[in-house]
Amino acid sequence: MRLNSLFSPRPAVLAGRRLYAAAAAQARAPAFYADLGAADTVEGRFELYTLHVVLLLRRLKGQGGAVGEASQALFDAYLRSLDDALREMGVGDLSVGKKMRRLGEAFYGRVKSYEEAMAALPERGPLEALLARTVLMGQAERAGPLVDYAVAAAEALDRQTLEELMQRDPVWPPIA
Repeated sequence: MRLNSLFSPRPAVLAGRRLYAAAAAQARAPAFYADLGAADTVEGRFELYTLHVVLLLRRLKGQGGAVGEASQALFDAYLRSLDDALREMGVGDLSVGKKMRRLGEAFYGRVKSYEEAMAALPERGPLEALLARTVLMGQAERAGPLVDYAVAAAEALDRQTLEELMQRDPVWPPIA
């Protein structure tokens, strides 16, 4: 038994993986696609996964110790999931690295854009433009409800303590 504990992941790593799983599950909710107009494509799903991961990373940002470790594990699980998805789609081993580099660059660009858009709140224009361009693939007229959701999700995560986020799945707002 003691040998198993040497090789099992640290609690913070498990928390980060659980947070990624919760973000992925939320991003798969049919209401995003059926009701809010998110593109039900590989790109649209990437954008929704990214939105939810960025919201979680925003909440965990700047924390040290176990929370910082969980944040890194969340990011690592996100990257691992992207790598797995590329391989399942049939991308060859020689191309995976190039595509992952492009996805990584896209992710870091999204993080910067989301940080700027969230910092501009309550001015909704930057977040609306970002979500219209990425998640909604240019359908600006449909962005309002998704902006409402993103703002509500950020606020809901802010209300949850770090201890709560480290121990259980995040509570997301309703998708309306």
